[in-house]
Amino acid sequence: MSFKIAFIGAGSVGFTRKLTCDLLAVPEFADLELAYMDISEPNVDMVYKLVKRDIEAAGLTGVKLSMTLDQREAIRGAKYVINVARVGGLDAFKLDVDIPLKYGIDQCVGDTLCAGGIMYGQRGIPFILGVCQDIREVGAPGCMMLNYGNPNAMITWAANHFGGVQTLGLCHGVTGGHNQIAKVLGLPKDEVEIICAGINHQTWYISIKHKGEQLTEKLLEAYEKDESLCKTERVRIDMLKRFGYYSTESNGHLSEYVPWYRKREDEINDWIDLGTWINGETGGYLRVCTEGRTWFRTEFPQWMAQPPREIDAEHRGHEHGSYIIEGLETGRLYRGHFNVVNNGCITNLPDDAIVEVPGYVDYNGVNIPRVGDLPMACAAICDVSINVQRLSVHAAINADDLLLRQAFMMDPLTGAVCNPPEIWQLVDEMLVAQEEWLPQYGTAIANAKKRLGAGNLIPTREGYQGAARLHTKTVEEMALNKKAADKQAGEADKAQERPAAK
Repeated sequence: MSFKIAFIGAGSVGFTRKLTCDLLAVPEFADLELAYMDISEPNVDMVYKLVKRDIEAAGLTGVKLSMTLDQREAIRGAKYVINVARVGGLDAFKLDVDIPLKYGIDQCVGDTLCAGGIMYGQRGIPFILGVCQDIREVGAPGCMMLNYGNPNAMITWAANHFGGVQTLGLCHGVTGGHNQIAKVLGLPKDEVEIICAGINHQTWYISIKHKGEQLTEKLLEAYEKDESLCKTERVRIDMLKRFGYYSTESNGHLSEYVPWYRKREDEINDWIDLGTWINGETGGYLRVCTEGRTWFRTEFPQWMAQPPREIDAEHRGHEHGSYIIEGLETGRLYRGHFNVVNNGCITNLPDDAIVEVPGYVDYNGVNIPRVGDLPMACAAICDVSINVQRLSVHAAINADDLLLRQAFMMDPLTGAVCNPPEIWQLVDEMLVAQEEWLPQYGTAIANAKKRLGAGNLIPTREGYQGAARLHTKTVEEMALNKKAADKQAGEADKAQERPAAK
C-alpha cells in the first residue's frame, strides 16, 4: 500500500517518532509516504534525522520520508493528517500557567480546561481551521485528520463543525486508566472489559466486567486498600466515592476540571502527591515538557549515536493512530475510544459536543455505537465542561472576547477562585501577553492594553509559584539520571511511569 500521511507539528519527538515506528510496524505499510512539517526547522530536522536512521536500519527502502516548513506542501495529496502541534510552544504554555497563578488559579496541567486550556484553545482553533482549509483544498479526497493536539475536545470540535474535515480526537487517557484498574483489581488487563464514556479527560468507566461479572461497585474498596494509590489518586478516589464511577484522567488533571480540590491554597497538598508530576504538582506538565525539550536539544548528538529504534510488531506502542489507519486500510478490526461529534451517542449530553466513546474501525470506516445515558451526576459534570468548551470555540471562531470572558466565568476552577472583576482583568492580561499568537483578537487586545495601562488594577500575587511547584531541572541535574531523562524526552505519554507515593 502506498499513500501519504502528513505530520503537522512534527518537531514533537515523542509523538512523531513513536507514531511513525508504530505505523511502519504494519507489514502492508512498507511503502508509505511520510511528510513532516513544523515551523521550527531545528526541531523537525532533529526528528527527521532520527526517524530516517530508524527506517534505514529496518531496511524499509520503500518508505519516502520528507520534511518541510510549508504546511500546505506537507498536506498536498495526503490521505491522513496527524496533528501534534502545540501552538505558541512552551513560551505560550508558560503564560497559560504563570499568569493565572497570580490570581490564585493553581493548575497542574492547564491544557484542557481552566484558564490555561481556554487560552490554548484560542491559539489552536484558528490554526486548526487553517489546516482544515489546506486539507480541503490540496489533501487527497476524503482526507481524515487524527488530532492529538490539546485542548483535544475544542480542537476536534472546531475541525468537525467549522473546518469541514472529518476529525477524530485521540488520547491515551482511557488506556492508562484501564491498565490501572486491572492492576488494582489484581487481574490481567486483557480479561477486564470496560465501557468508558464522557468527554475527553472526563470520561467515566461506566462498566467494568471480568468474565461477565460486573466489578464497578467493587472498585472503591480496591483503591482504598492500595497503600500507594490511595495517596496518589486522592482526587479520583474521592470522585469515585461521591459520584460512583472512576474517571479516566490523572489525579492532577482531574483536580483542575472541577471546583473543589484546588481552590484553597492551604488544602491543595491534601489532595495531591509529588511522587510524579501527574499526581497534582503545580505546573507539573510545563516542567517536564520544558526539561524534555531542553534535554533533547542538548543530547541530540548522543541520541544519534544510540542504536536506532526497532520497527516491528513486538515494539509497537498503544497509541490509537496507527491502529485506526491500519483498520481503515487493511480491514483489520480495531476497537478503541475516540473523540467524535456526539450526534446522539450519549443521549443525555448535547449533540454538538465532542464526546469520548467506544468505537470500531475497519474497511467500513469509523463506527460509533450508541452508549445511551451517562449516570446523571457524571453527565452533569461533563455538561459544565461542555458549556466552557462551546463558549471557548465560538469565542475563538468569532474573535469575541465577551464569549471568552464568559467561558472563564463558567470554568469550574476559575469561577471557584476568582470573582467577575478579577476574571475580566485576568482575560485582559492573558490576551495582551499572548498577542503574537492571537491575531484574530486585535481590537480586543488594543482595548485590553488601554484598560491595563489606565491603572487602578486589582492587586495580584506577582511571582507567586503556587502551592506545589517544583524546580525545573537544568541539563546538569538531568544528566545525573540520563536514562530517566531520555525516557521523559522521548515519550509521547509523559506519565506512563508513576512511582509509589511519597
